[in-house]
Amino acid sequence: MRLMPLRTMRGQLNFGTHSSSMPAAVSVGDEIAISDEKQFGELLCLERRRAERSRKPFLLMLFDLEKALQNDRTGHLIRNVWSSVCSASRDSDIRGWYLQESILGVIFVEIKPDGPVPVTEVIHAKVTSALSRCLKSEELERITIRMYLQPDSVANWRRWSVLYRDLREREVAGKFSRAVKRGFDIVGSLTALALLSPLMGVLALLIKLSSKGPVFFRQSRVGYHGTLFTFLKFRTMHEVNDLNVHKQYIQRFIAGQANSSESAATIYKIQDDPRVTRIGKLLRKTSLDELPQFWNVLMSEMSLVGPRPPIPYEVECYDIWHQRRLLEVKPGITGLWQVHGRSRTTFNDMVRLDLQYAKSWSIWLDLKILFETPHAMISGDGAY
Repeated sequence: MRLMPLRTMRGQLNFGTHSSSMPAAVSVGDEIAISDEKQFGELLCLERRRAERSRKPFLLMLFDLEKALQNDRTGHLIRNVWSSVCSASRDSDIRGWYLQESILGVIFVEIKPDGPVPVTEVIHAKVTSALSRCLKSEELERITIRMYLQPDSVANWRRWSVLYRDLREREVAGKFSRAVKRGFDIVGSLTALALLSPLMGVLALLIKLSSKGPVFFRQSRVGYHGTLFTFLKFRTMHEVNDLNVHKQYIQRFIAGQANSSESAATIYKIQDDPRVTRIGKLLRKTSLDELPQFWNVLMSEMSLVGPRPPIPYEVECYDIWHQRRLLEVKPGITGLWQVHGRSRTTFNDMVRLDLQYAKSWSIWLDLKILFETPHAMISGDGAY
């Protein structure tokens, strides 16, 4: 994303509720009609989903008029800005209120980001030139422009989450449900840490006696909304090993290029990995190496149920639609993938299971997955 404001915007955008009485288009004067916030938001969501699949990016340009409208007694400002925006955009582009009576938005569809001059700069120059012909300099100074290019990196979530306003609105509407899920996580992780502490003590001793190195393996992982956190596991590998082995494998796996020698059915983990210790093989087979992650749950970095948190170099290989698994729900210790496929599924199928979970989430679904997890651990089916 390239941010190009005429003036720095302060604070966060407010995602308000939509009025049920608001018409599909809002008339300004006698000449123009602007799509309302709800309609524009729906079109933005559809365009984002199209871009995720087609890989043809779009550019969202927002015009914050709030301060400029404070001095507008006649209503001409909106009319002038709107006519400038229409003249600087194509008929196929989408225009309307991003935030009703406050922020106008334009979606420039199917743009070509490659070129000698960044497309954001080209469009910004064209739009500001059109605005300068219709507005006074003092009016122009009071308008803030922001630009968001999609696709972009999940690491920039907090800067370009305006593209995912449907998820932001879902968060606002689901505060109570998320509070219930968080309470469930706290009770569950505290109970698990208390009940399993003797077992974890024995496992820690076996790890220490069987190979050199620390008991715990700490690794940076990508969490909810792209936030990095320190992920905990019992160490299952020798202390000195080549991390590029897994990096190269996971890159091939995400691209669907895992070779046939690794299995007829593509798997998410390397089989017969020489870096794994003898006790580590048992821990991985039974998933007991995951027990320290109850601490991550208690610290609110993870949930009991959710998508597995990826390593940063995995996210670098993601297609744009894969990133949604990090944007919709908090990562978890177990999930649909662990109990319905585990390492036997393709990466795309794993992501689809994560998105299916996010779409159909409920406390009952979490309980069902948690009840099915022990069987998946004991059977070891798909674990390596």
